[in-house]
Amino acid sequence: MKLLVLNCHEAWVHQLGVLGAELDVVIGLPGRYTRTWDTRMRPVPPKARLLSLAEIRDARYDAVINHNITDLLDTKHLDAPKLLVLHETLEGRMAQQGADFEPRDMRAMLNTYLASVGGHAVAISRSKAKSWGVTHMVVQNSADPDQYLEPVGDVACGIRVANHVVSKRVFLAWDFHEAAMLDVPCRLVGHNPELPGVEPAEDWAHLKRMLASHRFMVHTADPRYEDGYNMAVLEGMAAGLPILVNRHPTTIVQNGVTGYVCETPEEMRTHARRLLEDPALARQLGDNAREYVARQFGPDRFRVEFTRAVQEARKKWSRRAGVREAALR
Repeated sequence: MKLLVLNCHEAWVHQLGVLGAELDVVIGLPGRYTRTWDTRMRPVPPKARLLSLAEIRDARYDAVINHNITDLLDTKHLDAPKLLVLHETLEGRMAQQGADFEPRDMRAMLNTYLASVGGHAVAISRSKAKSWGVTHMVVQNSADPDQYLEPVGDVACGIRVANHVVSKRVFLAWDFHEAAMLDVPCRLVGHNPELPGVEPAEDWAHLKRMLASHRFMVHTADPRYEDGYNMAVLEGMAAGLPILVNRHPTTIVQNGVTGYVCETPEEMRTHARRLLEDPALARQLGDNAREYVARQFGPDRFRVEFTRAVQEARKKWSRRAGVREAALR
């Protein structure tokens, strides 16, 4: 199988390595903080090539993986099955862009376009599938505990992995995070050039060392725009970290088992301090988190679900191609 994917973020694209497919990754796309592949996030997947849009103009693929409508338009010249992966809620995308159109109009437009090209859509969570209303198929992100170090927890400090928090304050419920971590040591890791002293990991190995050494992970999100978990949360759980989250209808944290679900910043601060004072408790909850993510979000599940999505995209594309041929007769 030979796939083309437009790079959205390296951690997600890196997952495609478990498919064992030939992979062409389009880099140099506008609107990203880097014009190439950011090796600080992940190494380039096995059997992958980094190319520009111009370099793939006449190539042939078993499927083309897109992440938004712009991607679909950028790859419309390619006569290949189109798979659209929805990473955001429609409401979140509209809020980020300051859009004033009706959500139902966007859903209708996207449905019409997918039908016209024989495209297929999947979402990374049930809530995002429901938000867009163009698919019921979900391909969850994955994390493999075997890829992470054994947890040590020798640094009495929490950790949060997030990019661009200044522009995403509302989406990340950052007011809650700041209030909760007041006077609690918590390290922010990610691309945040507006924040002095905050840096992304040097590379994936460095990130894994940080996850192994810290005591807990924090994640907060506004239910109007974001899921109660993301790739960073899955990675933290895979690395054996208990997760502290705000109350959210889609959280995957089991309160008191894999971390703590907190109603208020004060409650989160209390649990954070408890974990800082009790490494054994942090290790117990982290072990539970590691077992949970291996069971529910492992790479084998991703491989099966994503392969099924590619097959469905190919079926729709073939049917659409048949309709076009019949119309030309």
